[in-house]
Amino acid sequence: MKSPATPTAQKRAVRSLQSGTIGAIVEWYEYTIYGTSAALVFGTLFFPELAPGVGQIVALASFGVGFLARPLGAFVAGHLGDRIGRKSTLILTFSIMTAATALIGFLPTYAQIGIAAPILLTVLRLAQGFAVGGEWGGAAIIAVENAPRGKRGFFGSWPQIGVSAGLLLGTAAVSFSAWISGDAFESWGWRLPFLLSIILAGVGFYIRLRASESPAFLEEKARQEASQEEQKAPLAVLFRYHRKPLLIAIFGRFAEAGNYYLFTVFVLSYVTTNLGIDSNVGLTASMIGAALNIAVIPLYGALSDRIGRPKTFLIGGALIILTTIPIFLLVQTGTVWGVVVGVSLFLGLGHGMVYAPMPAMYCELFPTAVRYSGISVGYQMASILLASFTPALAAAMVLWSGGSLWPVMAFAIVCTAIAMIAIRFAPDRRALELNEIP
Repeated sequence: MKSPATPTAQKRAVRSLQSGTIGAIVEWYEYTIYGTSAALVFGTLFFPELAPGVGQIVALASFGVGFLARPLGAFVAGHLGDRIGRKSTLILTFSIMTAATALIGFLPTYAQIGIAAPILLTVLRLAQGFAVGGEWGGAAIIAVENAPRGKRGFFGSWPQIGVSAGLLLGTAAVSFSAWISGDAFESWGWRLPFLLSIILAGVGFYIRLRASESPAFLEEKARQEASQEEQKAPLAVLFRYHRKPLLIAIFGRFAEAGNYYLFTVFVLSYVTTNLGIDSNVGLTASMIGAALNIAVIPLYGALSDRIGRPKTFLIGGALIILTTIPIFLLVQTGTVWGVVVGVSLFLGLGHGMVYAPMPAMYCELFPTAVRYSGISVGYQMASILLASFTPALAAAMVLWSGGSLWPVMAFAIVCTAIAMIAIRFAPDRRALELNEIP
């Protein structure tokens, strides 16, 4: 019997999958509660001197500020992940994220410390963004590189479940806090979800510390040492020799990056601010949609093992384009069923199909020596190009158009079309071993 220090391949695969998934759940829980709080109360609490509509846009823009730090986090974590290891880098990003989130829960508001409040909020948001910049790539890699043969799509899809599970838990935490605090939600109730993250962080640290290092990384390090090969900076190698897959990774995210925040953060803000609907309607829609997303993502990941990652992605992109207008028209009805069905359609159909195969597809774009850098930089560059200020941009487009959602619909469709064009250039490498990727 092997000792816990040298787990079998099966145990290693399961623990790595758990590590990637639980880390994603906790980190995206923390990201979700910020986005939801920005949509509901941060405009009033941290930007009260601005007009209500403008304050709402600035609060959503503070959500986008975190995306500005994502590329830096991707550069730093990518370099560390390719040099010193996937596991230790993931523990670092997890520590930064959880500390920043807990501190937001203790942060005084504008009424208490004035202009220092939004400044400190922005600093902590930047720390969150830095951590997430290195988290997704590491979680994807540690799941995919430890996956059994022929199941990289399925195993890689589990960290993607973490995003929706984090959305579900985060939205549930905000809803529960709003319920128990009632009229006091703006005074102290909003802090509860941030403070609850401390408990989730403890669970995440326990699971992540038990994970094993990626065998692909260990093999690559052994190969470099045996050949006495000079270790070049992973980022320098990436930008010199792997520009095409990097561009595919950047533009391939256009189908889900901004659209995800359109159908969660922006829709929540729109139904409460523009339609005057109780915030619980948007929160309920997000939770139901996230639950459906969790259920279908492993199925779509397994599908990509059978028909290929690019083909699965392209089917999902086509579904997003076909359903965008019907979904927004459902939301615009202002009914509970319309908002719930609209958000559920996006998260359960198109988004799930483009998002599930991404970890395996992106890992198969880059060789082991630069894989962490490649998928992290590609993924997060798309975040700053598109996802960062999408909720605020959508709110501004609605304001500019006099309340119409047509500009937002056109934006979603065009972005998805760009992603589909990019993925047409992605090779199908599911039959190759990861150490055979050139």
